[in-house]
Amino acid sequence: MDVQGYKWVRWRVWLCRLGAALSLGLLLIVFHWRPRLAVLARCCSCPLALADILLIRDSFNQHHVVEVLTEEMEDGSLELLVELEDNECRDTVQLHKEEKTLLRYYLFEGLRYIWLARKGAFCRVSVLDENWTCKDLYDFQKGLSPLEQSVRRRMYGTNLIDVPVKPYIKLLFEEVLNPFYVFQVFSIALWLSDEYYYYAVCIFIISVFSIGLSLYEIRKQSITLRNMAQFVINVTVRRKSGAEECVSSEELVPGDCLVIPQEGLLLPCDAALLAGECLVNESMLTGESVPVLKTPLPTGEGRYSSETEQRRHTLFCGTQLIQAKGGSSGAVAVVTSTGFFTAKGSLISSIMHPQPIDFRFYQDSTKFLLILGFVALIGTIYSTVVLWRANVTWLALLIRSLDIVTIAVPPALPAAITTGTIYAQRRLKRKGIFCISPPRINVCGKVSVFCFDKTGTLTEEGLDVWGVMEGGTAGFSELVPDPRLLAPGPMLSGLACCHTVTLLQGQPLGDPLELKMVESTGWTLQEPEGDGKVLDAEFGGHRVLAVLKPPTQGTSTSEAVAIVRRFPFSSALQRMSVVTVARGGRSVLAFIKGSPEMVASLCRAETVPAQFSSELSGFSSEGLRVLALGYKPVDGSTDLRAIERGEVEKDMRFLGLLIMKNLVKPESATVINILRMANLRSVMVTGDNILTAVNVAKGCGMVGFNETVIFVNATAQTARSAPTLKFSLEEGGASVTQTSIVTRGGFEYHLAINGKSFAALCNHFPEYLPKVLLRATVFARMAPDQKTQLVKELQKLNYRVGMCGDGANDCGALRAADVGVSLSEAEASVASPFTSKTENISCVPLLIREGRCSLVTSFSLFRYMATYSLIQFCSVLILYTVKTNLGDLQFLYCDLVLATLLAIVMGAGGPSKELHPCRPSASLLALPVLGSLLIHTFMIVVGQLAVFFITTSQDWYVPLNSTFFGSANLPNMENTSVFFLSAFQFIIMAVVVTKGYPHKKPIFFNWIFLCVLLVLFAVTTWLVLYPGPVVCRILQLHDFLDMDFKMLLVAVAALNFVICFVAEVLVDRGLLNCFRFLRGRRQSKKQYKRINALLSESLSWPPLDQTLSPTEHTVIQCS
Repeated sequence: MDVQGYKWVRWRVWLCRLGAALSLGLLLIVFHWRPRLAVLARCCSCPLALADILLIRDSFNQHHVVEVLTEEMEDGSLELLVELEDNECRDTVQLHKEEKTLLRYYLFEGLRYIWLARKGAFCRVSVLDENWTCKDLYDFQKGLSPLEQSVRRRMYGTNLIDVPVKPYIKLLFEEVLNPFYVFQVFSIALWLSDEYYYYAVCIFIISVFSIGLSLYEIRKQSITLRNMAQFVINVTVRRKSGAEECVSSEELVPGDCLVIPQEGLLLPCDAALLAGECLVNESMLTGESVPVLKTPLPTGEGRYSSETEQRRHTLFCGTQLIQAKGGSSGAVAVVTSTGFFTAKGSLISSIMHPQPIDFRFYQDSTKFLLILGFVALIGTIYSTVVLWRANVTWLALLIRSLDIVTIAVPPALPAAITTGTIYAQRRLKRKGIFCISPPRINVCGKVSVFCFDKTGTLTEEGLDVWGVMEGGTAGFSELVPDPRLLAPGPMLSGLACCHTVTLLQGQPLGDPLELKMVESTGWTLQEPEGDGKVLDAEFGGHRVLAVLKPPTQGTSTSEAVAIVRRFPFSSALQRMSVVTVARGGRSVLAFIKGSPEMVASLCRAETVPAQFSSELSGFSSEGLRVLALGYKPVDGSTDLRAIERGEVEKDMRFLGLLIMKNLVKPESATVINILRMANLRSVMVTGDNILTAVNVAKGCGMVGFNETVIFVNATAQTARSAPTLKFSLEEGGASVTQTSIVTRGGFEYHLAINGKSFAALCNHFPEYLPKVLLRATVFARMAPDQKTQLVKELQKLNYRVGMCGDGANDCGALRAADVGVSLSEAEASVASPFTSKTENISCVPLLIREGRCSLVTSFSLFRYMATYSLIQFCSVLILYTVKTNLGDLQFLYCDLVLATLLAIVMGAGGPSKELHPCRPSASLLALPVLGSLLIHTFMIVVGQLAVFFITTSQDWYVPLNSTFFGSANLPNMENTSVFFLSAFQFIIMAVVVTKGYPHKKPIFFNWIFLCVLLVLFAVTTWLVLYPGPVVCRILQLHDFLDMDFKMLLVAVAALNFVICFVAEVLVDRGLLNCFRFLRGRRQSKKQYKRINALLSESLSWPPLDQTLSPTEHTVIQCS
């Protein structure tokens, strides 16, 4: 973000005020559209330290203007800040310490930026706490003094996610100053001056209705967002004196010690949990409906960050704390972020200030408007010459010339092209898919690769226990299908205790995998009641979190154990652990559970069976989910409340494997096959084992059973070895040669890579990364941030990337993707642009079909509005030439009855039932689009000139009175014949540009559009053949008496339709491709297509069973 400082210059300000008065406010409108010009005109550049106004250029190259604010700090605050904060904060106040202590800051997109003199820049106020360590947070457990709290509140601001709801007057002012409505006001004023009263009044009424509806929707959305974002409750905080005080959540600041009651609450800030445990529903943020157990933050000097593995110790703003466990007073947490700096605030800000959509259709629409503006300029010059030669007054010449601009550039164009998106959004909502970013619906139509999470997305959320294998120095035991059959010992205790399952109103809650694991042991879960001191005393005085009791039936000799410390599962760490004690504080054991590779790496080597790798590969290749467990005794004299995770999770003893069956959802294979038949790549991105992922990929059809899987193994650089890269075939696969895996025009192999290799590939082999991305189908053991990185790397290759996940660990990837779909029961989740209530991926082809339908509809509407303006443009220029024009009600009939009505119902057609292999174009400036428009424009001009000359060649033709100009000449023969054909042309072009197959249903399925077409055709035909004296008088039409001539007009219209329709069909079939052959074949602009073409011709890729170094192998380059 680039920030420049400016100071007010008084004489410039007064000069701008004078210019605004002399231009009747036009200068202010320009300043409103271009704030940067307003700053440059009124201010002069200066250092940031002295600036009154800041000009901000964001990462999307958009400019914003903000005012620098100051706030007076309390007496004594300087010394307090020096004591509490680091040097950054001292600089903030010392620079301005004169007689008073002033804080200089500005607000941008809800975030507060304060001046830091040592850095010479404005920085986010969160910089003051970004280096907090876990130890620092525990120091805040004592609470803040009233003065400390007051000073922090002035610096950090109020704890509110404030979504402004503007009053109707301000909204009206901003809406009316929209370029679209400014053009409407200009047009209405022009029409009134030209005495087109009926038309001007109708457009005015429509504009008022449109503005009113727009204001209502904007305000309604703002109120809805504010109600979702902003809430104020009373919370209990601990003060430095030791007293607890009830305060408004608005007064919370980072560093406040928050006491959370046992019954929970809706959290008004981000906070780090220091004592107790909390069961939290985070579905509002992640879309994940399963409550999450939060555990206390570990002590130590490590830096605190809510975005890393410490997420499991962080309570996020806007999440519902279902219950808190921490004794009679509940749990204790320290506030870490407030307002827009919270996780919820960041998401609300992304909704209020969405990033611009980089989509060619929207970019080309602006360029196309410029083309129409150029056409309008030519028309203005022509009409000026014609009118000047007709000796009209200067005022009439000016009005008529400007009128051409309002005809050639249709003011309703921007609104019209959103019609298709609105229809698509309504259809999606009826089918349980909710969208918070409607412009992305069109982007869905261009998706070229779709990434899928595995667990809960492609496969069932729940798992069934397949069996248990105990392991040790002697190897693995036989597979035990039911954990209840295990002999009492560490393995059985580990399965029963190593989890974060908790009770809510007597019912167990937690991760579905852990619920199945505990259920399979038959052990029961008990949690402390009241202050829990009874259970604490029973288990040696340790603070008990939960007790697991063996089944009372049978001959089990196992005894109850208590969980006294939990370290929850982290996707980045791929493990979790617990510390347990037996009754009386005996037998203190630590258990670990996680990915087999990770657990084995943390166990003593001599305890890991020699067959570990082979057994793991065998189970994984069968598609089974495998977890490993380990344990170790812990010294009973150790302070278990202060023990660190790193100390617990080292030198473990390997216990064995837990094997679970994860079934592929029945819909997954069908959907993947649909995408494959439509030439859409499917990619799996999972945190599971790579062999399990490959098996699931084969099960759902991502990888064919006759297709080869090649594993990509990359190692990072170490002190003893250089980075390496190797491509090797899956074990047990058919023996193939280098050339046999490459096929003509395609490939029958898939690459599979895990998270470690992906990281090494990105860091040490960037030259190979694009080629691997182009052929990789399975990405396994991927951390959440790696999923996001993968999406961004695919986008760098010019892919339009879709991402479908359950929202839990996929939030970053869902938001980074062009099209993110969260499978959630929530109606709308801010985790992604799209939320589907369907718990499988069947929503994906539906979304793509709706996106393609919406994109094709937007194209049709854009072309129709363009041809509509060109039809009227040609009519007016022809009539100007003979000193006449269309009448007021004739304009009204063409614009409202014909064009507007047809544009509204044109987008009502639904999507095709099948996904076609080709995607619709997104370029309005492509050869077929411009070529067909030129052909249609030519036929429009020829048709209108034909009826004009046919009319003037009739024996009964009477020339109009050339002493008058414009509507004073009405009715006349020239006007009537041109008007009749132009009316038919509006209907003709609506049929011609409306596309059906392959992305939309045929036109006869859109029965509303079809009925309107037939009615309007019948009405227009009636106007031509039997108008009657009353209608002729109202519309200022000449009543031709020659029926043969009237039939000839209809025949010309029919011929015009046939020629345009045939031309459109031929263009669709590739008639204009001959021009591309003349131009010569060009490389695709999309990088992935260029790389794909080169890889298809290369017989040496991928280099099998060769160990590559970063500089050793020849790289395929793309120009």
